[in-house]
Amino acid sequence: MNTAELVRDAVVAEVERTGFRAHGLHVLVGDDTAEHQWSADVRRDVHSVAKGVAVLAVGVAVGDGVVALDQPVGALLPDVRLGPGVQDVTLRHLLTMTSGIDMPWSPTQATDWPDLAREFLGRPTPGRRFQYANASTYTAVRALAERVGDVGAFVQDRLFTPLGIADVVWDRDPLGHVVAGGGLWLRTAEVARIGRLLRDRGTLDGRPLVPAAIVDAMHGDWVTAGSSPAYDRYALAGWGGPGRLWRLHGAYGQLVVLDPLADAVVTLTADDHERADTVAAAVARVLADVASSPSGR
Repeated sequence: MNTAELVRDAVVAEVERTGFRAHGLHVLVGDDTAEHQWSADVRRDVHSVAKGVAVLAVGVAVGDGVVALDQPVGALLPDVRLGPGVQDVTLRHLLTMTSGIDMPWSPTQATDWPDLAREFLGRPTPGRRFQYANASTYTAVRALAERVGDVGAFVQDRLFTPLGIADVVWDRDPLGHVVAGGGLWLRTAEVARIGRLLRDRGTLDGRPLVPAAIVDAMHGDWVTAGSSPAYDRYALAGWGGPGRLWRLHGAYGQLVVLDPLADAVVTLTADDHERADTVAAAVARVLADVASSPSGR
């Protein structure tokens, strides 16, 4: 039994012990992989894991030299009226949720306003402070579209197709733009390919798809997000923890948990918001055991 299979079996045991309503599990340790399915292997909305894909899309464009993370959003959307203080808001601020613009979440946010990006950028900001908002990622991707065209097509061509993921659906708003902060439909193993790309710092089979500096910033340029231990650090779509690990974390238990020390990625898709943090902590314990064992990587 290889290391990935050992991790898989341990995570399956934790899922079943906690009653976590998981759909699928994929484990990557070194070059070894292992999988487990609890339900049909179909594409599902991976919720805020999509924010990580949005960051990777911006990263590809940064590598192309057509945008910069510290570029003011107003320069990319010059016809949008900016609220007080918003002239200093950059793509980095939007992707790290630190624009300071107040936009409470709404399940119908994409249709609440004639143009969500205009509404968001037209509001004032008191300065840099963390506020998690789908509208922030959406607005960053709208700005990206000014330089790369349709972002759904751009991501398919530059990320998903090289990763061997075909015909991806990304939900769109009434204006035809991808909703960006969620609404991305993928299978567990397809999410795991994104996890492998993150582990390998944006490189696929020796070829860079995303600049390594962008991937590093997804779990290195931390901003203070709050006092809860599970949600105290945020970067470019990456959450810090549990422990030494970092993760992409979507609602209802979509998890891409990365452990650089163990050279491992554990991907879970699920329908269980309440127990996701408990399972993420269990994954951290399992990977710590792997990294500390004599045969660990």
